[in-house]
Amino acid sequence: MEINRNVRTSKQLKRSTQNSFLKSVLIFTLLISFTVLLVGGYWIFKEMAPRPKEVQNEKGEVILTKESIIGGQAVFQKYGLMDYGTVLGHGSYMGPDYTAEALKIYTEGMQDYKANEIYNKPFEQLSKDEKTVIREKVIKEMRKNRYNPITDVLVLTDAQVYGLERVRDYYRDVFTNGDGWGLQKGLIQESHMPRTDRAWVGNEEQVKQIADFFFWTAWLSSTLRIGDEITYTNNWPYYEDAGNTMSYSAMWWSGASVTILILFVAIILFIQHRYQLSMQEAYKEGQFPAIDLRKQPLTPSQVKSGKYFAIVSILFFVQSMFGALLAHYYVEPDSFFGIKWIHDLLPFNISKGYHLQLAIFWIATSWLGMGIFVAPIVGGYEPKKQGLLVDVLFWALVVLVGGSMIGEWLGVNGYLGNNWFLFGHQGWEYIELGRIWQIVLVVGMLIWLCIVFRGIKSGLKRESDKGGLIHLLFYSAIAVPFFYIFAFFINPDTNFTMADFWRWWIIHLWVEGIFEVFAVVVIGFLLVQMKLVTKKSTVRALYFQLIILLGSGVIGIGHHYYYNGSAEVWIGLGAVFSALEVIPLTLLILEAYEQYKMMRDGGVNFPYKAAFWFLISTAIWNLVGAGVLGFLINLPAVSYFEHGQFLTPAHGHGAMMGVYGMFGIAVLLYSLRNIVKPEAWNDKLLKFSCWMLNIGLAGMIVVTLLPIGVMQLKEAFEKGYWASRSPAFLQQETVQQLLTLRSIPDTIFLIGVIALTVFSVKSLFHLRKPTHGENDPLPIPDLAKEE
Repeated sequence: MEINRNVRTSKQLKRSTQNSFLKSVLIFTLLISFTVLLVGGYWIFKEMAPRPKEVQNEKGEVILTKESIIGGQAVFQKYGLMDYGTVLGHGSYMGPDYTAEALKIYTEGMQDYKANEIYNKPFEQLSKDEKTVIREKVIKEMRKNRYNPITDVLVLTDAQVYGLERVRDYYRDVFTNGDGWGLQKGLIQESHMPRTDRAWVGNEEQVKQIADFFFWTAWLSSTLRIGDEITYTNNWPYYEDAGNTMSYSAMWWSGASVTILILFVAIILFIQHRYQLSMQEAYKEGQFPAIDLRKQPLTPSQVKSGKYFAIVSILFFVQSMFGALLAHYYVEPDSFFGIKWIHDLLPFNISKGYHLQLAIFWIATSWLGMGIFVAPIVGGYEPKKQGLLVDVLFWALVVLVGGSMIGEWLGVNGYLGNNWFLFGHQGWEYIELGRIWQIVLVVGMLIWLCIVFRGIKSGLKRESDKGGLIHLLFYSAIAVPFFYIFAFFINPDTNFTMADFWRWWIIHLWVEGIFEVFAVVVIGFLLVQMKLVTKKSTVRALYFQLIILLGSGVIGIGHHYYYNGSAEVWIGLGAVFSALEVIPLTLLILEAYEQYKMMRDGGVNFPYKAAFWFLISTAIWNLVGAGVLGFLINLPAVSYFEHGQFLTPAHGHGAMMGVYGMFGIAVLLYSLRNIVKPEAWNDKLLKFSCWMLNIGLAGMIVVTLLPIGVMQLKEAFEKGYWASRSPAFLQQETVQQLLTLRSIPDTIFLIGVIALTVFSVKSLFHLRKPTHGENDPLPIPDLAKEE
């Protein structure tokens, strides 16, 4: 007996030492990663393209001002145009990339000016040799940087001024008569505010401002940085007539990133197997503890979490319907099966904003609901007034969803005047919420954090290891509201490049990073709670996974900064660390396979099968959607031609719905399984829903998004990036056929959504009654016990 005790003590000491080392590595990784990210952000701030106080012609006459550029960016945001087209490659994909489009118009204007100046005829009437001469002159002239940082004045040549006027003329026509595709006629309207407001500008002035803003992005994309041999956008977009071709760094770091990926795969797999850093230490076969749901303790706040999950499924259904509407607009851009009023009420830009916001709302709400459910389990009791806080948070979320959607519609349609940023559509893709609604969202997340903390406080006290599983759960919960704060760093007058830097902190670090961390910890928590793995193996594996997840993911945000006006160094940083992001996603699917075997060995009475099917789906899409498809588009050499094309939503759908959506459904079903009466549970319906959702999602990507994305890539390579984003490309017969075929997987997906929604809503009528009241002690779960 003494020998066995000594052996156990030795193993415990070894695990403790190993865990301490992993904690130290994780803290070091976080410090280094965020230091690099913040220093890189400062570098962006110092290197980003200027917005000159004045833009003058060669005679010294002012033709453009900084206020006009800022005003044009505000107009772009106010009318939600980032949810229709893109600027610097970022935004939605129905409309054109306005940077590439303006660059083409600007370049052609300069070519015509030079052709008439030298040969007295338009550029198109020149011979091949004469065109070559003009092209070289135009490239040389437009790439020279005539900005004076001391006087804050930019001087344009006469040819450049002519190009600017061509840009203004073009967008005056587009925003008056529509673009012949999905842009509404007369979108930019006169403000509904009184003319006495000093900031009020009429339709004509707003159109001029947005044209000046588009011209500014074209200028910075084709002008060399001061003292450098590359443009502010690292030579993007690809357009040879403007001198924009892929840089050496994009080619080099594409190859280097693949090489480094292969090296690190070998190193990390060796470390994992050498030190057994996985969750494979499970209960022995045939010894899984029995789970009797009828005897599971249940508190009032846990029962109240049921309405969160019903709302989640309803929001999921509405969001999916908007997705179907958006897909239809690619085939019939100005109506819905001939019904004009639907398009007039919900045009593409508004529908796209709703589609994205509702995705974040329902996924986040499912996670919030799960946090509310597990809090009493971890803490061992339900604090007083916990149920009241749960109700307050629920209605706060209802106000947030309803109020923000109404505000976005009013803002885009011009009814909020200059209050559009506060209450309407803020204008940034994925951050459509007006500033007031952002504040409501943060307050709601803080209320949720308070609910979670009150619930798990006793568990935190019982867990002596400040880096244990309960503490990890709490730390990841804190990060959810904290990292959204960076959304408040963006204002209407923030330089587009700097605003995009912070925007990706929300999209990549908050949604793809912090939620990923939260998801990994919660998966570990659920596996322990479902008695599939032991706590000791889970904590060790979580530290290892978090190290490589955050070590690659934080700096990996750099792949969004390749061509948005950021410094060239981000091509190297983004390429390498984005490639490494594939590794933790691959390890997670290996873990999922082991967990599947554990579940299979758990016996036929394992009650959480439905939740587990979606956890397995999460792991698969983590590798395929986030990993494989993400790796494809994150290579700089591919991104240079693909940036903002259909390969991006192929990755986006696989990652957002495939990973976060499937995980949201998994935690929804885990929580409902415990609060719904066992006789009302329907595994067959949920299995059907799981298959329909997975088949439908895979069909969207394989049938439509991937093949069109490959075609766009080829179009950009052969004709220039602008051509791949033009309506003419989308109107090609083959593209239209592929877009029409998407209705099949879309329908399959919607059937799965409807099945899940029906089940979740019906569950509200079959909830168990609470077995424990406020302050009644609950059994301490395995995860809260010391090893």
